Amino acid sequence: MTIDLTGATASEIAADLRTRIERGELSPGTLLPSVRAVAADLGVNRNTVVAAYRQLAQAGLVEARGRGGTRVSDRAAVAQEGYTPDTVLRDVGTGNPDPALIPDPTAALARSARPVLYGEPVIDPGLESWAREWMADQLPRDDVRITVTSGASDAIDRLLAQALQRDDAVALEDPCFLSALHTVRTGGYRAVPVAVDAEGMTVDGLRAALDAGVRAVICTPRAHNPTGASLSAERARALRAVLAEHPYVLVIEDDHFSLLSRAPLHSVIGEGQRRWARIRSMSKFLGPDTCLAVTASDPDTADGLAVRLTPGTTWVSHILQRMTLALVRDDDVRAGIERAAEHYAEKNALFAAALTERGLPTTPGDGLNLWVPLPVPAASVREDLMRRGWLVREGDPFFLSAEHAGAFLRLTVHDLDERSAAALADDIAAAAGTRRSASRSGRIEG
Repeated sequence: MTIDLTGATASEIAADLRTRIERGELSPGTLLPSVRAVAADLGVNRNTVVAAYRQLAQAGLVEARGRGGTRVSDRAAVAQEGYTPDTVLRDVGTGNPDPALIPDPTAALARSARPVLYGEPVIDPGLESWAREWMADQLPRDDVRITVTSGASDAIDRLLAQALQRDDAVALEDPCFLSALHTVRTGGYRAVPVAVDAEGMTVDGLRAALDAGVRAVICTPRAHNPTGASLSAERARALRAVLAEHPYVLVIEDDHFSLLSRAPLHSVIGEGQRRWARIRSMSKFLGPDTCLAVTASDPDTADGLAVRLTPGTTWVSHILQRMTLALVRDDDVRAGIERAAEHYAEKNALFAAALTERGLPTTPGDGLNLWVPLPVPAASVREDLMRRGWLVREGDPFFLSAEHAGAFLRLTVHDLDERSAAALADDIAAAAGTRRSASRSGRIEG
């Protein structure tokens, strides 16, 4: 496709391209002419074209893909977690915690109300003290700073914004947590995929991403969503060694499952890392509407976050902070969180065993979900299961690259009773062609 551009300055060239993109003349994915070609055609300096393309990248209209050239951005929405609205099917792809296992905040909320005025500290002192102790495990220095944000995605967004510019590259696990992928794309950054295996982010994948010039790395140390993988001690040690060669790359550790995790924490944040942050959200064990996450970071990163979390504008409600503190300090609540953790692990293990028995070998990881490899395309299995009354989530939206993609389902099965779980396992096996559907009287015992 030939694109005849006009303009003599960077702003004029950028405006010409912007108009064509907004009118639909240049569709998502369209490859723009090289900087050299545009400069020659228009008789301008190459730096003028570079500046024009940079303006478009900062506006989120184009993406620079290295050797793949500069292409018009795909502004389509990224898939998100949650229930699918307006469906009569049984939805087993939600990614939600069990509402019955979320603690009742009523009593804690009643103890949390106190007027807070402009100019007061943005972090409740009690929550900060508790969080400092909770977050300290395996962190590399004593001068850790604590920040409170409106959830993990808010923390990641602010962390990237204070350290990066649009079109900077960010290393993401592949497959990837949907919220992280959405945050990176809407922020105008370039996602560089790093393959994930049974032990989490791969060493070769991280090394390749760093060699490609990523300025930030987002890593899930345990309960990786969607696969359930957790870093082993050996893998974490190897990743730290690779990151040690890039001390000024921002390392973000998203420990989203924290109190619910059945796996030990093995951190990728090494002693020599100069820019780092660990995020722990409350959404999995206190409920998604608790919209609160705690971030521990180095002082410089914390200062960058503080600029975007100021009294009178964007601080997290102190009522919410004090309610959260009251809940996590309550012995009964903590016991309930532990029971929830055991429940999720047991339900996933039972369902994985049921699928394995039906010819679909499945390994239960950590987390709310189950990652199921398929011998046939996931789309055909999803369509078959819809006819059988189930709504499942394909693995495709979680992948950044076709190179790492495969045929998977990501299932949320922890709220199924024994009969329903057996029926779903039978139907998946039938849809995948590994076994005939068994009698509906079958049960998964547990």
